[in-house]
Amino acid sequence: MSTDIKADAAQAIAWDLIRLLHQGAGADDFAARLAEAESLPDSEGDKAGLIELVRMAMALRNRLELSQQRESGMLAVIESARDLSSHLDLAELLQAIVSRARNMLGSQVAWLSTYDTALEAFHVIAVDGALARSTGNMTASNDHGIVSVVVRTRLPFTTPDYLSDTRFTHDPALDATFRDEGVAAVAGVPLLWEGEVIGLLFVADRYHRTHTAHNISILSTLATHAAVAIKNAKAFEQANAARASAETARAELERHARKVQAAAEAHEQMTSLLARGASLATLCEAVAQLMQGCLLVLDEAAQVIARGTAPGYDGAAALRYEPNGHHSSALAKAVRESRQVGRSVLAYEVDGEACRVNAVIAGDDMLGSVLLFRRDALDEMSVRTFERATSVVGIVLLARERSEASQSRDESSLLRALVSPRQDDVPVLCERAARFGLELTQPCTFLLLDLGEPNAGQVARRLRTGKLLPHAIFDEMDGVLTVLCATTQAENVRRVVTELARNGAGAQWRGVVSRPLSGAPSLPAAFLMLRRALPVLRRLGVQGHIVSQNEMALYSTLFETHDQQSLAAFLESTIGALTGYDEKRGTELAPTLLSYFDSNQNAKLAAQRLGIHVNTVRQRLATIEDLIGHLGNASRALEIHIALRLWNLTRDAP
Repeated sequence: MSTDIKADAAQAIAWDLIRLLHQGAGADDFAARLAEAESLPDSEGDKAGLIELVRMAMALRNRLELSQQRESGMLAVIESARDLSSHLDLAELLQAIVSRARNMLGSQVAWLSTYDTALEAFHVIAVDGALARSTGNMTASNDHGIVSVVVRTRLPFTTPDYLSDTRFTHDPALDATFRDEGVAAVAGVPLLWEGEVIGLLFVADRYHRTHTAHNISILSTLATHAAVAIKNAKAFEQANAARASAETARAELERHARKVQAAAEAHEQMTSLLARGASLATLCEAVAQLMQGCLLVLDEAAQVIARGTAPGYDGAAALRYEPNGHHSSALAKAVRESRQVGRSVLAYEVDGEACRVNAVIAGDDMLGSVLLFRRDALDEMSVRTFERATSVVGIVLLARERSEASQSRDESSLLRALVSPRQDDVPVLCERAARFGLELTQPCTFLLLDLGEPNAGQVARRLRTGKLLPHAIFDEMDGVLTVLCATTQAENVRRVVTELARNGAGAQWRGVVSRPLSGAPSLPAAFLMLRRALPVLRRLGVQGHIVSQNEMALYSTLFETHDQQSLAAFLESTIGALTGYDEKRGTELAPTLLSYFDSNQNAKLAAQRLGIHVNTVRQRLATIEDLIGHLGNASRALEIHIALRLWNLTRDAP
């Protein structure tokens, strides 16, 4: 009976082992069965056979587990190979490889690093299972950590306790990250391509672990797939870049062809306009529309002589342009540079608009400049188109200048003949003047403006270009702008000339206008008198003011040979005490005395003119006599009166 029971127990153990193998039980279950067999009494005759049977089952279980691992590793390799041929992008593929490596080796953390040329180190690009944020941002140089060993040997490397391993130089930053992550065991394999380490694949555990050769083999295979994926991706990027470059080159070639065609059409359009004798204004409008901006044509004094604006262009920089504005220095510098290099240059930018300037030159002469205002930058072809259009504008300006020069020569010749002391054939001169719209049989007026060189010539050209004085004869004569017009037009001429003088010369100008003149024979003497008056005005310090001939007649005779210091000394010695008293105390003694003399020394009439009481005038006269002496002497009174008139003349000048 006992023999049967023993046979039944052995059979039960055998069936239990088969069941465990079928269920894929863990090693602990088999270890329990081994302990149970070893605990049987030694008197049991078949105890050794049962123990050997359990151990055989355990060995079979280990072989089955190893086979399953190999099968799983092979499936992982197959899946990675399948992913390589799928449409996953590089980031997704590398993340899948990292996840498979972690799962296949049963590790807690896995990551993949590639070499970053900018950092000159290996940088993590994919991570799985990390708990610390710094793990995904790890950077390892070639001479620290496991990286140094793998890069040097190009072989896998494992360590059961990374932080205590002394086979490599530790990086404090990496050690801190591993402590945060709790990493103990680490295994790393290289990503090799043509003998070069382009990256590394790592798995790590938070406990001490020794990896088998089979594990390292699976990890190396996944690393090879990762290397292939990275190189394929780079090759794909290079192919895409080459294709994109080819597409860009083709598109650029097409754009260039269109620009060349547009430039040729623009040149043909400009040539056609020039051949038809188009005006400067028409050319400006055409160029502005062509360049999609606003165009200004300036003369040599930076004054606008023509403009054009493209339809729909809303820039306001051209409208705000002023010859002496905020950007005048930048513009002058750009014009000089353009003249030197023979090309257009950028002058300045304002409110999103760029001003490009091109100097217009004829030989050694400067005809002016062309300004283009645009919001968008010009490419090289458009710049060339603008410069060719500027050349066409220069041809028109040169033609205008020659026409104006011819007219100017005729006008200058006539004006010099009229002011010459030896007038030849007055009827012929009158007939020539009539061609310019001036009737010398009617009262005429001279206006002389001292602007200095070269301003006088520039103002004359501006008057002629703008046709601002249509019925007058004018020219620059020895640095003086000389204008002869009908007396009825004198005020308008004075206004136009004054405005141009202020814009072109600031306050550094002065002028004199004659009384009405009758007949051509009276012109030479009047011109000579006005010419004598201008130096006197300069010596008196008169600036920015036009004085009438009646005011200057006496002083021109008395002081034309005196310099400014002599005149200042004369005023100081005659009425210096009076003007000094007024300046110091804020009184009005000098104006009161001048009004008194102008009123024929009538105190009551002077008081009426000054709008004060007659007793106030008498009190002031008493103070004046205390300062400069008695006024009863006729010669002394004349001298003081002249001095006061001169003082008042300089005071009235702005």
